[in-house]
Amino acid sequence: MLIEFSHEPVMLKECIEGLKIKANGIYVDGTLGGAGHSSKILEQLSIKGKLIGIDRDKEALKAAAKRLENYQNVIYIHGNHDHIQTILQEQGICEVDGILLDLGVSSYQLDERSRGFSYIGEATLDMRMDTSKGITAKEVVNTYSEEKLAEILWQYGEEKYSKQIAKNICKMREKEPIETTSQLVQIIQNSIPKAKQKDGHPAKRTFQAIRIEVNNEIEPLYQTIVKSIHCLKQNGRLVVITFHSLEDRAVKNAMADLAGKCTCPNDLPYCVCNYESWGKVINKKPIEASQEEKQKNPRSKSAKVRIFERCNKDIQEKNRF
Repeated sequence: MLIEFSHEPVMLKECIEGLKIKANGIYVDGTLGGAGHSSKILEQLSIKGKLIGIDRDKEALKAAAKRLENYQNVIYIHGNHDHIQTILQEQGICEVDGILLDLGVSSYQLDERSRGFSYIGEATLDMRMDTSKGITAKEVVNTYSEEKLAEILWQYGEEKYSKQIAKNICKMREKEPIETTSQLVQIIQNSIPKAKQKDGHPAKRTFQAIRIEVNNEIEPLYQTIVKSIHCLKQNGRLVVITFHSLEDRAVKNAMADLAGKCTCPNDLPYCVCNYESWGKVINKKPIEASQEEKQKNPRSKSAKVRIFERCNKDIQEKNRF
């Protein structure tokens, strides 16, 4: 069965509205991908405005540059959004008006079947977003211990059959190296009871887990959110789309910690606890895609959007009462 992946950016309307774009502002798309969100940002920018597109995938940057070729106010950066402060400093930029992070794998990468992100078709097990460095999915599958594999599949993929899949991977690689996506898919399918393979493709959770491990997507995320908020101007906004519970938890915790919390009694006329705050969380509960979008774009089903606005503590205090 051939699965068609949507080229439509996830929750486009919600993200653009969340950024509150200023025509002459400076914006960062920290996960440029196929430039779906960026093209919409650029539509609202004047020639004085600027977009900085960051992606660790060189091929994605090329594809984005082609799509955005009519815009002259774009700076393309081959890098990782985890290093956003350094990237901006190298461009001579201290603060920006908005940052968008669309986490996880992009539709562009899924469509590039040769990269090994997709469980459909035949490709080498790579899964690196930056193909110039780092460990590959092939190395993970063929060198990690059975216990480590099971742990990754459960933690990053919430795969109920993680132990059985890990066991069968280790059995198979004793006979021959596991080098292709189709080999891995076959092992997964043989590890999960047929009756339990009705809820989407059986390899979906395993491929997600291995991709997260290969690209180290969770561990630095909390600090990435902190760094991004530190890069915002007054009233600047950070918009983040997550697709996994661990991603969402890291984003939620970082935003809550940066918002801070006054511990003073409510009857005090002003704050005396001197808590630190960098701004406020705009939506206490994450925004989810509409039912219409979930039907049109399967990628949006697990998507959650969280928004943070930078504002000084003294301004927040004025609005306290």
